[in-house]
Amino acid sequence: MSERRTVRLLHDGYPEPPEMDTAVSHATLRRVAERLEPESLRLHRPAAIVAFGPRDHVSPGFSGAVAAAREHGFASIERLAGGRAAVFHQGTIAFSWAIPDPSARERIRERFQETAEIMVEAFSSLGVDARVGEVPGEYCPGEHSANARGRTKLMGVGQRIVKDAVHVGGVVVVSGGDRIREVLVPVYDALGLDWDPDTTGSLEDEVPGLTWDQAETAVEKAFAARFDLEEGSVTDGTVARARELASRHAVT
Repeated sequence: MSERRTVRLLHDGYPEPPEMDTAVSHATLRRVAERLEPESLRLHRPAAIVAFGPRDHVSPGFSGAVAAAREHGFASIERLAGGRAAVFHQGTIAFSWAIPDPSARERIRERFQETAEIMVEAFSSLGVDARVGEVPGEYCPGEHSANARGRTKLMGVGQRIVKDAVHVGGVVVVSGGDRIREVLVPVYDALGLDWDPDTTGSLEDEVPGLTWDQAETAVEKAFAARFDLEEGSVTDGTVARARELASRHAVT
């Protein structure tokens, strides 16, 4: 049996300015790669943002998509991981897992699968019929999404690899699936992306009355079943590094 890894658990959120939360995840990744910080998992409540990927940024409709997000009360940022536009808001859980690994490219699929399985275990513990897999027509599609009943997307995940480390991050929709639909309809229309708004769901849709705290606790317990979690806080060094990186994730 392999030895259980110790993972530092963080709950710090940085909703202002909008790009700062992503910059903190980026800074954590860089500092984990440099062995200045330990392996870290951050679970927090984000601000209302649309996170655009590199392919979105080069789309002719990108400026229109940003304007549509703004009209619906969402700021825009550049994603740390790949993928297409995804939505975060106060009814979601943002997760960011920075893992030291000098051979990170060899385990891309393995990490996607592990993350999806952890999330499905968490959702199942809440009473959700949760499954791993892409729902046809889902936004920001991926085969390692977590869904409810094979019908609605609940969690999306992406990765960013740097030398000696990898970031695994994404979003869990606890509530407010309607907010995601409302903003993504015009955003995806501007980007020329086809999708089915009916594939957007939330944990609360499946378990009425479920709270954000209950969902976050379930995710934390699912990670704790596989790793030794140690409570910590984002360091001053990481915050300083994040301020240097923030402009890379800002969309004006």
